[in-house]
Amino acid sequence: MRDVTVVMTVMVRDEADVISAMLEHHLAQGIDIILVTDNGSVDGTRDILARYGESGRVVVSDYLAHDKNQTAVVSAMASRAATEFGATWVINADADEFFLPTHPATTLKEALRRTPTGIGAFPVPVVNMTGEPAVHGGWANRLTLRDERDEASLLSTVALHAHPSDDVIHVGRADVTVQQGNHGVDIPSIGRPAPEFDIEVQHFPWRTYAQYSTKVMNTGLSYDANPLLNPSPRHHGMRDYRLLRAGLLEDVYLHRHPRSSDDEGFSSDDRVARGLRRLLDEGRAVHPDLLRAAVSQEWVPYDAARRERAAEVAALVIPLVIEEIGASTRWRDLYRGEAARRARAEADAEDLRHELRESLPTRLDARRTRARRLATLPGRVLRFGIRRIGRLLNR
Repeated sequence: MRDVTVVMTVMVRDEADVISAMLEHHLAQGIDIILVTDNGSVDGTRDILARYGESGRVVVSDYLAHDKNQTAVVSAMASRAATEFGATWVINADADEFFLPTHPATTLKEALRRTPTGIGAFPVPVVNMTGEPAVHGGWANRLTLRDERDEASLLSTVALHAHPSDDVIHVGRADVTVQQGNHGVDIPSIGRPAPEFDIEVQHFPWRTYAQYSTKVMNTGLSYDANPLLNPSPRHHGMRDYRLLRAGLLEDVYLHRHPRSSDDEGFSSDDRVARGLRRLLDEGRAVHPDLLRAAVSQEWVPYDAARRERAAEVAALVIPLVIEEIGASTRWRDLYRGEAARRARAEADAEDLRHELRESLPTRLDARRTRARRLATLPGRVLRFGIRRIGRLLNR
């Protein structure tokens, strides 16, 4: 059986509550090297990464500019995965994403070993994991519900415009470009793994309100700092950033969570939690002291009265969010339409200028020739007249 080298890239900022679990999970799943770029964390994430860096399987770099320049940073890591570490396969992940083979009896590396590299790249579906909301504390044992709510109802009910987009896994290549958000690469996809070796991502975006509000603030400030980026009016991070600044994010955060495991649109799946607990129970965790916080059974919950109040606030806020998204989208489309019209008019004007520049020398030459002919016309007339007079005199 052929061997493969699997390299993962991660760009992180202030993910201290999840980064240890994420690294432990993927190292146990057979990832050979994890390249991590820390984006100026201030919550202890960088210290955690330094400890994992001592293992030799986690390689840490720094990018301190908070400008949401994810495409350039992740593309550079993906290129390095191929050129420096000989990656057969590259996985570009976020700190809150846990890649899993769908077959319980295999590992992520084994699934990729069984996947032909000739397919180039392939999409990996992403599912949000949720459960009981908490102010802060442990999350892995609490967030064990797959969010499978009808996507058409998400915006009107919980102010989410869609479920997550697919991620992508791709072959190692030096000149690869990774799209913003890690949802695509410039490597064609001409197939996918066999069903028994398929892969999915479990995404844990709302672990606690303390964590989520920090993430939203960091996202919004990063986009504010980079005017070259133009997120859609439906962009979830910027929408929640506006809610945060209005003092409404916590109510919407609470409203997004199920009331119980029996709520419609959710199904139970505790594979990540079980896998992390197993690493601790079997003594296989690289840094068990760091991992224990994620699987801790201690967290600060919200009481029923607070959740009821959040539901009442959300019922008022969500229609306003929808109205704002609609208005912003209309103004964006009008702006883009006007910009396109002006671009077409400028292109037409440039074509006309080019045509005039191209035809002017020919027209000038024609005028010069005509002028020369006109200038010599009196002389020709005079010579003709003299010859005519001469013939008359000789008769």
